[in-house]
Amino acid sequence: MAAGGVWVFRKDGVMEQDASTTAKSKALVYMPANEPMRSLPALERRLGSLGWERYYENIAVVQLHRPDGGLDLITLPRDFARLRSTHMYDVVIKNRGHFRVVDHVY
Repeated sequence: MAAGGVWVFRKDGVMEQDASTTAKSKALVYMPANEPMRSLPALERRLGSLGWERYYENIAVVQLHRPDGGLDLITLPRDFARLRSTHMYDVVIKNRGHFRVVDHVY
């Protein structure tokens, strides 16, 4: 599930996708309703319907987990404008069939 965009090497030698080139061009969509996620509360509602609950939060992030014993965590920025493609793909991978990442139409 590779995303388009520019890949860069960080100072620590890790290669990652440059968020500044992709975040503005991607959108997370809840597939059953074909609904673009435009806010953290909207995304949390959809994730809540799939069994995700808040696990941890601070001024920068919100973490969600499934209380049914799963070890997965989803970490989201509290400021939804900081949602990047890496966050979106994390949601998609952990909720197969319910979300997808699409090119954002302005």
